[in-house]
Amino acid sequence: MTAQPGGRQKPFHVVSPVLESLPLSKAAGTKVFMKLENVQPTGSFKIRGIGHLCQEAAKKGCRQFVCSSGGNAGVAAAYAAKKLGLPITVVIPSTSGSIPKRKLEELGATVEVYGKAFDDANRRAQELLRTEGCVSIHPFDDPLVWKGHSSLVWELKDSLETKPDAIVLSVGGGGLLAGVVEGLHQVGWQDIPIIAAETQGAHSFHEALKAGHLVTLPDITSVAKCLGAKTVAARALECAQQCQIISQVVEDTEAVGAVEQFLDDERMLVEPACGAALATLYTGRLQRLQREGQLQTPLTSVVVVVCGGSNISTAQLQAMKGQLGME
Repeated sequence: MTAQPGGRQKPFHVVSPVLESLPLSKAAGTKVFMKLENVQPTGSFKIRGIGHLCQEAAKKGCRQFVCSSGGNAGVAAAYAAKKLGLPITVVIPSTSGSIPKRKLEELGATVEVYGKAFDDANRRAQELLRTEGCVSIHPFDDPLVWKGHSSLVWELKDSLETKPDAIVLSVGGGGLLAGVVEGLHQVGWQDIPIIAAETQGAHSFHEALKAGHLVTLPDITSVAKCLGAKTVAARALECAQQCQIISQVVEDTEAVGAVEQFLDDERMLVEPACGAALATLYTGRLQRLQREGQLQTPLTSVVVVVCGGSNISTAQLQAMKGQLGME
């Protein structure tokens, strides 16, 4: 771990590429730039916020981490803990599958499988926090996590010649959304609309926006398990008061179809959670929002956050297609 001038630690994330996608641009009817968070050291954007939180906790004398996660956040926390030389226990729900469990164990984490959804795993993680010197690493609901994620927007400002007309991203618990909104305000881009994508069956943010208050889904029925928070962070709902946020809910078949199309188009395999954002571009939703007057016409460019691809394999993609009757 390299120290930066002034005693600041070097962050655990990398400056990810911003590339124009010709296939996505053709599908969306405007220039589309991809912010490739799937190439982060842990395979997702989570290392930005989680890494920042872990570094800050270590500075204050933390001796052990506990994290609840559907997958990507736990891998990011385990990676940060290993970098910091500290032990970590990660509680994952049974629906996370074998890939994150294997990756967590390879990073030296103690892994406990508990419950069916993130919310179950999170309750168990809270029980483990009784150990002295133990710090909870929440995957999305922490101001330090949002601050870490805000670095993504600063990189966009450095990389792009002109301000984009919209940012497309996926919403699970709302941490990425909160971080992007924080970053937009920091760089003076708070007038950029955000298209917030979820899959049907993991659409707790959409339901909260519709109700005007937090809503807890009875269960997570989507195949996009990494979007599987039954209740979003309260901060995500507050963000809707500070930026124009357009909620879009896609079907599992659309998200998985987008994953397959993106693999063909860009030679990168991402998760259905990421496929939700890609599906808004592949399925003509951007053009529909323009026709409805929710987005300006014409659009000069949009950015899609390719949030992650660490918990997916080609075998899993084929299995999901079969499960959804897409074969």
